[in-house]
Amino acid sequence: MRLLDRILDPFRGRAITIPPYDGAFKPNTALEEAPVRLEHEAPDNLLFWAGRPVFSAGNFVHALEGGGTRELARFDAPVSALAALTDETLVVALESGRIVLHDGASEGRTFDRLGSEPLVSPTAIAVLDATTIVVAQGSARHAPSDWVVDLMEKRATGSVWKLDISSGAGTLLARDLAWPSGVHAGPDGTIHVSEAFAHRLVRLEAGKRPAPVLTRIPGYAGRLSAARDGGFWLAVFAPRNRLIEFVLQEDRFRRDMLETVERQNWIAPALSSGSSFLEPLQCGAVRTMGVHKPWAPSRSYGLAVRLDAGLQPVQSFHSRSDGTRHGLTSVLETGDSVLATVTGAGLIVDLGKGEPQ
Repeated sequence: MRLLDRILDPFRGRAITIPPYDGAFKPNTALEEAPVRLEHEAPDNLLFWAGRPVFSAGNFVHALEGGGTRELARFDAPVSALAALTDETLVVALESGRIVLHDGASEGRTFDRLGSEPLVSPTAIAVLDATTIVVAQGSARHAPSDWVVDLMEKRATGSVWKLDISSGAGTLLARDLAWPSGVHAGPDGTIHVSEAFAHRLVRLEAGKRPAPVLTRIPGYAGRLSAARDGGFWLAVFAPRNRLIEFVLQEDRFRRDMLETVERQNWIAPALSSGSSFLEPLQCGAVRTMGVHKPWAPSRSYGLAVRLDAGLQPVQSFHSRSDGTRHGLTSVLETGDSVLATVTGAGLIVDLGKGEPQ
């Protein structure tokens, strides 16, 4: 039956295809050529707090000041998400499955459960009001840094919750999501979530199923942040390609690969690639006469997308296959400029006014 399905699926419209980089996603080199604001190992989670840009890196939270940084806090586990509750209080999610309130009147208060469920994988946080946050839990099994394991195991156990930080009560908004990796709460209470492994953005409403608002994203959708004129910024942290999509359909091969091959050499998306000859390589990515084609299939890519108020793409910034600024994980519009963390390259770059040349 499976053989017949494979033969008939293209006629049934079930064949897996990857959306092209076209329209607002048309490739350019704007990200690859953007000025560097800071070189720092694995920067992530850019946001504006207490009048300045801050970001996480490993176990630390830093403030961007001039051409350097100032350490604001350190924790006993890597930081997986940040949100500004007030100018005095920062909400910090940790890889170890905890949410901590830093500074302010609630300093040190910790949450390790969402309702009756343990907090395992906090991937993103948004603030609804002074006492309520929205938490995206990427997986019920894997920590945030194990996202590629969750993908290759083809799981969809993610969920989104409201968390009352005054009482600790959690309210489930959606479950069985394919790695929710970004969340945005609007002033009117509207909640949008990026579902990375489903390559889409959804809107959450009480008592309703998640409503898709943008589908067929040509990569793995990451964090959402506010842009001017009521729009949004979307970080796409890794690309889709046909070989990876094929492996995801071949269950026996995929299971053997997970059991026998080291993770960094899996046929799977990554935040950076090309540093080892042991990595999987598709024919189109082979260098010819020393040239790496920009259109070559790649396990990593750099992509920031500006969305309009209806969450439709209008502009994009790329670092293509032949570039090095891959693994873009967060975007922050500061008013003066647009900053982005390129975790795979260890950079924070300045995208200017957010308009590719």
